[in-house]
Amino acid sequence: MIFESENLKVTRLFLIRHGQSKKNAEGRFGGHSKTPLSRLGKKQARLTAKALLREKIDVIYSSDLPRAIQTAKPLAKLMNLEIQTTPDLRERNFGLLEGLTFEEVAELFPQDYEALVNRDFTHVATGGESYKQLFERASKKLEEILTKHKGKNIAIFAHVGVICFLSLYLLGAVNENSTHTAWISTSNCGICRFELYGRNNVRVIALNDTRHLQKITRKGFLKNPKKSFERAAEDREK
Repeated sequence: MIFESENLKVTRLFLIRHGQSKKNAEGRFGGHSKTPLSRLGKKQARLTAKALLREKIDVIYSSDLPRAIQTAKPLAKLMNLEIQTTPDLRERNFGLLEGLTFEEVAELFPQDYEALVNRDFTHVATGGESYKQLFERASKKLEEILTKHKGKNIAIFAHVGVICFLSLYLLGAVNENSTHTAWISTSNCGICRFELYGRNNVRVIALNDTRHLQKITRKGFLKNPKKSFERAAEDREK
């Protein structure tokens, strides 16, 4: 694990998934593509900023992809803070899968499809990277952020895959030797909240907190639910 204890200063960490992107709305894998927020995603970002305003955020980090930066901007404006962007917090590079639907991946790239369904941590997507590679770069960056801003309130705007593996990392549930892992799903603009008191005292306050989004009516979102395993795989960042 990470974090050396020094006077048990509490560090409050907020991991926020970006708002709905245009590829999310179309049911397509986004990965490293520069897909922007949809109209709904922009509304989600504004509501998220208002919810986080009361948390007295000290520092804001974001993936350098447009959908994450766009989600972070409303909070940065309210708090008068700079957004520190980094490619280390990008979603998994899905390579040739980017821009495809889950069904298209199943047809065109059956090995990648099987790896997604079976939550294969080490499988390298065709032309892209593995979840292990994502985990290694993102967890290293998290360590740097927590060391630099110990005792502060930190907001990190990222992607479902990044948030999943950073959450598992904080819980000690994944490491470089993992082959298959659990999956923590986070909705668009869902917030995962942690309090860190030291090396062996990481407290989970909330996972995928979306209470601040209740006012938004997501038309059609629940009318045609997909098979559970397909939804889990699709949610691995479109």
